[in-house]
Amino acid sequence: MAYWFNIDTRQVETDETRSPSANTLGPYDSYADASQALEHARENNERWDAEDKAWDERGATQGWDDEDLED
Repeated sequence: MAYWFNIDTRQVETDETRSPSANTLGPYDSYADASQALEHARENNERWDAEDKAWDERGATQGWDDEDLED
């Protein structure tokens, strides 16, 4: 059974009780994992931010200029 975390209600839902709202995180394998969804998201964002910073610091984006891109 899959579990989801509803960001609006801050409740864990299953496939059977999942809201039609698109504001869910998941699926997760367990109720416990779904209940920690926001913490997992925060940890992932911190890790990805650190990876991006390391990437930029080693010059992996040399010559790249986003100012040249259209919005």
